[in-house]
Amino acid sequence: MERRDFLLGLVPASMKSWLGMEQAEGKGDDPRRAALEWLRQARFGLFMHYGVYSLLGRGEWVQLRELIPVREYEKLKDKFTADKFDADKITDLALAAGMKYITITTRHHDSFCLFKTAETDFNSLNSPARRDLIAELTQACRKKGLGIFYYYSYALDWRHPYFYSREYGLASSNAPWGSARPAYKEPEPSYKFRRPEDFQHYIRFVHRQIRELLTQYGPINGMWLDPIMGYYCRPELFPIEQTYALIRKLQPQCLICFKQGANGDEDYIAPERTLGPHKMGGEVARRVWEKNKNKLPEICDTLQERAWGYQKDARHRDADWVMKTLQYCRSINGNLLLNTGPLPDGSIHPEDEATLRELGRRLKV
Repeated sequence: MERRDFLLGLVPASMKSWLGMEQAEGKGDDPRRAALEWLRQARFGLFMHYGVYSLLGRGEWVQLRELIPVREYEKLKDKFTADKFDADKITDLALAAGMKYITITTRHHDSFCLFKTAETDFNSLNSPARRDLIAELTQACRKKGLGIFYYYSYALDWRHPYFYSREYGLASSNAPWGSARPAYKEPEPSYKFRRPEDFQHYIRFVHRQIRELLTQYGPINGMWLDPIMGYYCRPELFPIEQTYALIRKLQPQCLICFKQGANGDEDYIAPERTLGPHKMGGEVARRVWEKNKNKLPEICDTLQERAWGYQKDARHRDADWVMKTLQYCRSINGNLLLNTGPLPDGSIHPEDEATLRELGRRLKV
């Protein structure tokens, strides 16, 4: 029996419609094609950026921007409780807003993981929370017929010893980039990247974590990879074909997006705010955009005006703004992935909750 057939046999009928498998079985199609058609019809999803950066309330890039040393930053894990992260409430809110799926950060650029992993102790199960938040949200989505996508920071890690250095990123001939590491005044002792061959240690870490995500929780709708500039800066370091093949071998129905695209083999594109090639991505970005520009676009934007992770002083957008953004996405035959940054305790910001509920009321009219 082929893996595709084996996987389909394991999926309850209630789950198959949102995975696109039901259509695939009926037509004998590639399950990815049916999954993509489901996503095209879904139109509207909830994005969530949550992690230890939420505790500081200064956005998800706080470690880089404030030059917080690795050992100091990792202490945030010991304060991470997620006391009010409630998967049932989150999924109920998404449904009330008229959303059809949720995308959540399994691991952001700081490398803190919200899932069970053997690759690092920097994770939610090894914090006071003692919980696998990805398992909880996946189960709640499955129970209520919502799709689930896993955001994963594939091309940036400020903690792993062997991610490429800031200096190596700035020396790129295609797209020089200074965000590979914080610009610490003193060398960070845990960073060990010295030559391109060292990067294989990071890739092995990433592939093992992708395997964990795709074997621990049952079938999912897709992998949402980020940030594309980490790839455009040093594309020669990333075995992108091997990564995509691993995902599709483990879950044949699983869609893949990597922002505007890395090699043109992505199932759909997910640019921030507007369509178009990445302005800082150089020739690699322009070349791949020509391959991907006619694929399903999923525009991602956030209810905070700036940061994606919780920011204490942020202004929050209202339902009028969301309606205009939805109209734009529909005008380009695309989806909207609307982000909220949960509070430090994991609850949804009251202003965002009010906006989402008002949005749901308007969409029902």
